[in-house]
Amino acid sequence: MKPINPIIEQAETLSSHFYTEEKNYKASIDNIMAKSWQYVGDREQLLGMPENVFPITLLEKSLNEPLLLQTTGEDEISCMSNVCTHRGFQIVHHPAKMNRIVCGYHGRRFDLDGKVAHMPEFKEVENFPRPCDHLTHVPIKRWKRFLFTGIDTQINFSIIKNRLDERVGFLDIDSWRFAPEYSKTYNINANWALYCDNYLEGFHIPFVHSDLNNIIDYGEYTTECYDHMSVQIGYGKSGDEGFDIPEGHPDYGKVVVAYYYWLFPNFMLNFYPWGVQINIVKPISKDFCKVDFLYFIGDEDKWEQFGKDALAEKVEREDEYVVEAVQKGMKSRFYDTGRYSATREKGVHHFHRLISDYMCFHG
Repeated sequence: MKPINPIIEQAETLSSHFYTEEKNYKASIDNIMAKSWQYVGDREQLLGMPENVFPITLLEKSLNEPLLLQTTGEDEISCMSNVCTHRGFQIVHHPAKMNRIVCGYHGRRFDLDGKVAHMPEFKEVENFPRPCDHLTHVPIKRWKRFLFTGIDTQINFSIIKNRLDERVGFLDIDSWRFAPEYSKTYNINANWALYCDNYLEGFHIPFVHSDLNNIIDYGEYTTECYDHMSVQIGYGKSGDEGFDIPEGHPDYGKVVVAYYYWLFPNFMLNFYPWGVQINIVKPISKDFCKVDFLYFIGDEDKWEQFGKDALAEKVEREDEYVVEAVQKGMKSRFYDTGRYSATREKGVHHFHRLISDYMCFHG
């Protein structure tokens, strides 16, 4: 496949083969998902639990990496491999309160920092333990309450944090209530990247989302692209309910009804006056993905006023319809690439350029 032209007015989209061929799907997991920051949890929720170790599988069904989150007395959280360095057994299977980590297969014992403390029947083994016998730590980063880890990423997370702080840092997100009663998972019969393509442009709003179009001033809808992230800003009309934006803010004096942040490649933060809805797009196969919707409510009155999750549910179902239809269209013998709207599809063009770079497409 060809690289994406950096000049949007001249560029063509990703080839349909990226979305339909098994080899490209598998390559996207190794070259994109494994080399990016991935969401792993809510710090405030973890610190409030009685357990201190939490096993997770990073992007189950694609990366499938067993990891272990651990909280400490200093209210910090670390992350390490959850695979025993003796024979590869998954060590911790359920959240638990532990003062040591013991493998249930052959009894190898680690301290809470992941260092080998004891191994039965290993007195005669030379040069043990070596550094590679300890559990590997992986970096964990935090913005507000949201935790991220990366297996092999070189993306500068500080840049992401600074860009988020620029517009939504004034929000007291750590105090907002996680609302599991509204959170849900959607099954999408489409490639994970197609779901992101659709998210990254507001071009389709007047044609697909009539209710959302009544809230957002389409003419003022803005997309700004940064290093490994972008934000779409939905401005409202005079008199609409927007954010209480402080002085000195880039949007001070404007009516903003939504900030839609996307973090490469598969994570979204959708801010509204009532709180935030986060989306995690989870690849399952070349033409199937799951999308988690998690809700954090900061203003219960505004949440009620905006109809709770009714609008979000309608918009999601409308998005599902078009994304699944596009997945079918990608298999057509008469389609390979398209062109970008230079004014409305900057976010998609930005995403495709990153995919092209990470997948090492060369002309």
